[in-house]
Amino acid sequence: MPEQNARSEGRKRYKTDATDAEWDLLRDLIPPAVPKRGREPTDLREIFNTIRYQNHTGCQWDMLPHDLPARSTAFGYYTAWQENGVWELLLDTLRRKVRVATPRVKEKAEEPDAAHGEAPEAPAAEPKAEERAKGEAKMEESPPIEERREETPSFVIMDSQSAKTTEVGGEQRGYDGGKKVKGRKRHIAVDTLGLLMAVVVTAANISDGRGACQLLKQMTPEKFPRLKGACGDGRYNDKRFIASLEKRGLTLEVKSRPPGAKGFVLLKKRWIVERTFAWLGFNRRLSKDYERTVRSSETRVRIAAIGMMLKRLTKMS
Repeated sequence: MPEQNARSEGRKRYKTDATDAEWDLLRDLIPPAVPKRGREPTDLREIFNTIRYQNHTGCQWDMLPHDLPARSTAFGYYTAWQENGVWELLLDTLRRKVRVATPRVKEKAEEPDAAHGEAPEAPAAEPKAEERAKGEAKMEESPPIEERREETPSFVIMDSQSAKTTEVGGEQRGYDGGKKVKGRKRHIAVDTLGLLMAVVVTAANISDGRGACQLLKQMTPEKFPRLKGACGDGRYNDKRFIASLEKRGLTLEVKSRPPGAKGFVLLKKRWIVERTFAWLGFNRRLSKDYERTVRSSETRVRIAAIGMMLKRLTKMS
């Protein structure tokens, strides 16, 4: 039976359930279940399925389907993995795997004459059909060169997203005057593939520059030894952020909208991080910020990114 139609023990499969291929990528990274005297060990795959289901559908803890693990059990593992850094481990490990599995494609090197700026000689006459066919066949035999991508990136793109909070209460709330949003702000950094590298959630009134300083603290030299530069919009021209970059020997590339531009404008490099926000938006739990703590808000973004990378990796295999 194909794993897409497989059933978990005792229940029908949900669309968000981890497939066998996805679980194989995770099982060795998750700590063993907490033993319970007189009871069978907790199925950690079902715990992951429950949290992923909730993240995708946006339901409350009390509204989880009855055929999934109990709220107390699922929430206990959710917070334990948050405290123990398991979500960060899953994110970092999967990101490295995706990067290595996605080669960098480069065009074939130019001919020596063209590389030195010398124009090739013009043909005396239009080539015959046979010669054209040979030339096309030669081009097909020389596909673009693929290079192995490193596990860690050398360049990151940053951006923020303001999200409304709800009436449940919680820490760090503010008003973003530019976006006219009362709530929190998600600051993220992604690589050139759009893969999440770091996430920080603050009150909505915190500037992008200050949020970027916190992102930079997560991207330590030990964790990202190849990092050389960052990209963002004009809001990242912040003195403290620039000073933090200079301290690390990193450069800042600012990509702003052209003067007088109206409506949507596709900006080079910056569209990558905006696309990542769009990907994250497929998870209804992120439609607003429903969490009481900013740490839980950050975890929700990581869980969404983990799901995206799992799908990407299993499609590659």
